[in-house]
Amino acid sequence: MSLKIEDLTVGTGAEAVAGKTVSVHYTGTLTDGSKFDSSLDRNQPFQFRLGAGQVIQGWDKGVAGMKVGGQRRLTIPPEMGYGARGFPPVIPPNSTLMFDVQLLDVK
Repeated sequence: MSLKIEDLTVGTGAEAVAGKTVSVHYTGTLTDGSKFDSSLDRNQPFQFRLGAGQVIQGWDKGVAGMKVGGQRRLTIPPEMGYGARGFPPVIPPNSTLMFDVQLLDVK
């Protein structure tokens, strides 16, 4: 399986490119629909430098090309997520992850 990117809303603002710091809201679920994390629950956007390896590979590749205001659904295979080790106790080993990501800002 490869990374699946589905644009839910195409943004019109600045584009997320490698080297820029992006600010996103996200909700992560397993394929059975159980939520394991959401920045919305904390009301705290998540920031990271795109393409710098600060996040799982599926995020670095899946957020690239988004524009501010856009929303994407990313379906991330285990090899681009947490792989065989998972992220105990929240993410089991070899899990496919689904993220709804909203791009808030690019700096």
